[in-house]
Amino acid sequence: MAMDELDLLKKHWQQKEKDLPKLSYNEIYKMIWKRSSSIVKWIFYISIIEFVFWSVLSFLLKDMDYMQRFESYHAESIIWPMTAVGYVILFYFIYQFFMNYRKISVTNNATTLMKDILKTRKTVKQYVWFNILYMFISGFVVVFIQLTYDEEIKKIVDEATSKGNETMFYLVYFGVMAVMLALMACLILLLYRVVYGTLLRRLNRNYEEIKRMEV
Repeated sequence: MAMDELDLLKKHWQQKEKDLPKLSYNEIYKMIWKRSSSIVKWIFYISIIEFVFWSVLSFLLKDMDYMQRFESYHAESIIWPMTAVGYVILFYFIYQFFMNYRKISVTNNATTLMKDILKTRKTVKQYVWFNILYMFISGFVVVFIQLTYDEEIKKIVDEATSKGNETMFYLVYFGVMAVMLALMACLILLLYRVVYGTLLRRLNRNYEEIKRMEV
């Protein structure tokens, strides 16, 4: 009795499969292309939103005591060039995201689409690692400026030196800074993994689907 029911069930599913619409290669490709174009467009939009968010946050924090104290160091010769380089590189990545979107939105064959997907993935990964690297460099530049211009810290250094604890002071100071930067890097990587990682995984699935179609 059970075998008869199983046979009936198989026949039922086979009949349902026959009733399902059959999609052509071009129809499937267009679906994947549209999904990919939409994902790359969102990567571009999110990069702009992220840029605006950090710019607004920086402006809002400008009047905080710490920021005003930092401005009192008059280290513009270090801060401005570094900030300018950071903005130039960020604009470059945003431009690359836009160009990736433009290219993928007019792609007309599977091979080119696969190349565009790979290029987009590479650009996003480079963007993420640039932000992490820039954060570390900025952090240690801030430390250098504080050690050079902050009178209170200079007094602490002089006191530690007079007691023979200069090496220990620097080990603790840089150690705490390294831990803080590492924690911030992990937090940023987690955020990027949720936001950009989700989009890249979807893009990668599209790439694999096209790859199977081309075999």
